Amino acid sequence: MTYKFHADQYGSTWYHSHFSLQYGDGLYGPLIINGPATADYDEDLGVLFLSDWAHQSVFEIWDSARVGAPPALDTGLINGTNTYNGGGKKFETTFVSGKKYRIRVINVAIEGHFQFSIDGHSLQVIANDLVPIVPYDTDSLLVSIGQRYDVIVEANATPGDYWLRGGWLTACDPNNNAPNITGIVRYDPSSTAELTSTGIVPGSNCGDEPLASLVPHLASSVGNYSGITEEDLGIVFGNVATWTLNSSSLYLNWSDPTNLRIAHSQSVFPTDYNVIPLDVRII
Repeated sequence: MTYKFHADQYGSTWYHSHFSLQYGDGLYGPLIINGPATADYDEDLGVLFLSDWAHQSVFEIWDSARVGAPPALDTGLINGTNTYNGGGKKFETTFVSGKKYRIRVINVAIEGHFQFSIDGHSLQVIANDLVPIVPYDTDSLLVSIGQRYDVIVEANATPGDYWLRGGWLTACDPNNNAPNITGIVRYDPSSTAELTSTGIVPGSNCGDEPLASLVPHLASSVGNYSGITEEDLGIVFGNVATWTLNSSSLYLNWSDPTNLRIAHSQSVFPTDYNVIPLDVRII
């Protein structure tokens, strides 16, 4: 099957399954739409996925997860790999002194926030969620679930071996291997040295990067609008844990989806669909 779409934005993103729990078992991949950057760099290292991981299918742990808080998963991965219980391997990449590298960081976790960093190096942030931004420098980067950040890292540290840290935020979500969600940056590709670098200790901020830092490179006004619609978000624990809007959950009949009803010009939806009407006037 081939999908075609008009790319009216550019930058770093990802594709993933929206069927049940498949993306939690790894059904996702990178999607890069090339365009200009708001700062110069020498080499594009591509997408760097940050994820949590269980050593059994998420479909197998769903029965326990759906009746309460999400369980602590076994570990996390950097670009799909990590060590665990003496097996596996770390993600590794090589820097050449003086070069600047573009890294496209994406959080694809099921339930987890990251504070991404590389020991001994600063991050220059140049894009957020397909929006080029005015570059700013930081020692670490808060990346919430589904978010995408483009950063430039200059290889200006003393040549050696450095931890690249996913930086799992245990204050936000549990994980059984939180301190070890790491990769490796080496200046010598033949090096097998043990790493001793130190760096950022993850904090407790389960939010985003400061809004004041996320300034679009090209300003765009949303125009004039009036009125704010507020909905109450909640969660109800029973036979299953159910997220609600205004005390109502969303339940869809997969054989009768909302898009099909819209295509058939139907304006009445079942109560369980929890459709909220909006008075929208297109000018």
